[in-house]
Amino acid sequence: MNPVVHFEMPYDSRERMANFYESAFGWKTQMLGEDMGRYVLAKTTETDENGPRKPGVINGGFFPRKPDWPAQYPSIVIAVDDIKKAATKVAEAGGRVLGDPMEVPGVGKYVSFTDTEGNRVSMLHPLPRSG
Repeated sequence: MNPVVHFEMPYDSRERMANFYESAFGWKTQMLGEDMGRYVLAKTTETDENGPRKPGVINGGFFPRKPDWPAQYPSIVIAVDDIKKAATKVAEAGGRVLGDPMEVPGVGKYVSFTDTEGNRVSMLHPLPRSG
């Protein structure tokens, strides 16, 4: 079974978005630079080098909304052991993989897809963690 390990949502103003989630829920945000696509990491729970300390909880992130990107809605990220095999299974099950897997430095390989209901979802083949 492949678990949900991350969530993602688009933003129009990263400062406004960060202020909202920090004020409303106490989340901590980390704004990444151009080299990481201006992505914003959102820590929703205490974390160590192995990820969230509390079982069953996840962290997430926000990406800049872009006029030429498809399906920019809140979505989840599912961890997989082999992203190429998982992409093949998604296609065989009736989904549509949105491009080729890309390397996210220090994180792993990532690709988005749409499911049979038109939902945008993503897959991540994470790099091994210590511990």
